[in-house]
Amino acid sequence: MFNKVVLIGRLTKDPELRYTSTNNLPVVSFTLAVNRPYGNQNGDRNADFINCTAWRKQAENIHRYVSKGSMVAVEGKLQTRDYMDEKINARRYITEVVCDSVVFLDTKSSSDSDYNSPANDDSKEEELPNGNFDNVEDDLPF
Repeated sequence: MFNKVVLIGRLTKDPELRYTSTNNLPVVSFTLAVNRPYGNQNGDRNADFINCTAWRKQAENIHRYVSKGSMVAVEGKLQTRDYMDEKINARRYITEVVCDSVVFLDTKSSSDSDYNSPANDDSKEEELPNGNFDNVEDDLPF
């Protein structure tokens, strides 16, 4: 059996860090917007919004170094779980990627800047934490 997911996308909002009540382990949750490689009939590109979870030191680093709009690469496994929603007496199902590895593809300051700004020099290469890449641009789907 094989369960592996690899995604590249942008965070839809700032990651949410919390700690487990039993062991006080850090866990972070975030949603990744991943553009589909094709457009609809109008030529607009759609995106999938995928819930992701990371644990321990990786969770703290994600909370510290990425924010809404940051581009990341995620490697992990797809997991489903369910719980009983007592308020409406219904079973709820959650599907998420449990991250084994998260690579930051841009710096926090570059994700906060406006890529369409006239002051942005497209001829310069950005120094990124995991190597030197060409300016990575991707339309935000939201």
